[in-house]
Amino acid sequence: MQCWEVRTPGAISGAPLAFGERAAPEPGAGEVLVAVEACGVCRTDLHVAEGDLAQRRARVIPGHEVVGRVAALGNGVATLREGDRVGVAWLHRACGACRFCVRGAENLCLAPRFTGWDVDGGYAERVVADAEFVYALPERAEAAQLAPLLCAGIIGYRAWALCGVARRGARLGIYGFGGSAHIAIQVARHFGNDVFVVSRGERHQQLARESGAAWVGGPGARPPEPLDAAILFAPAGEIVPDALAALDRGGVLAIAGIHLSAIPALDYPAHLFQERVLRSVSANTRGDGRALLQLAHEIPIRTHVMRYPLAGALDALRDLAADRVRGAAVLEVQPSTASARALPS
Repeated sequence: MQCWEVRTPGAISGAPLAFGERAAPEPGAGEVLVAVEACGVCRTDLHVAEGDLAQRRARVIPGHEVVGRVAALGNGVATLREGDRVGVAWLHRACGACRFCVRGAENLCLAPRFTGWDVDGGYAERVVADAEFVYALPERAEAAQLAPLLCAGIIGYRAWALCGVARRGARLGIYGFGGSAHIAIQVARHFGNDVFVVSRGERHQQLARESGAAWVGGPGARPPEPLDAAILFAPAGEIVPDALAALDRGGVLAIAGIHLSAIPALDYPAHLFQERVLRSVSANTRGDGRALLQLAHEIPIRTHVMRYPLAGALDALRDLAADRVRGAAVLEVQPSTASARALPS
């Protein structure tokens, strides 16, 4: 099969990924083999490629926003059939036995495995997934439109839910307006939130306006009203003090990224006093995924995507790093008609 693998993590302006042929994987007990239709390009993939996230598997295939069809069943899989359309997301597997899993917080599992980091992901024609951790997907929706929901959508939904603003008229700030934010704003608007967006780049600001933002400002701008909550999507720790200062009393700032640059020193009276809350968001539960996919159908959520062929994954990551992606980048995977060179072992 054709795929990308991270050879030596480093700056995406170089070539930390290699493209070529590798033998297709086979599903083990409790697993399914998925023929990939599309795979979203997430900022976490960029962190894996550049080494911001420590390497956990040599030559890993990135990608964890996978839409595809079950091509083969491993032993013991009774809940799926060949041909079923499924989504493969970031959480590949949780242990199910630690103190967090038994209380329903599998996103905090002590021994998790993640798609495209611990196990091979969807920048490939085939991917293996745990049958208990895939999501049923609608038949009629376009694969490229569905793919961003499987991480950008799920983590944005979880961040929004943790803010506690599921009420009409609540004021929500969004800092950074990319693949996740453009989905989260649709959830927030569905529940009647007034959304205030701070983002760099005219193309992102324009998409925020088109998505129903009540106000849009550039870097360093202060929303015109105190915020009940805010979500930081940009991986920039220097934004944290400004976002905290924009909160009303009792407001919550949720940091939605897996990686964040250093946070400057905080001033207690200006940033945290009066019961302001700073919290992180860690992965997601399967319940989060099912809830987001149900909302995506009900609202309905419309994703804005920039399309790339599988062979263009490096271009997509470079565009993401350079802030050239409007909405979300998606790799569209077509059955290969020509052989790529074999990847060296």
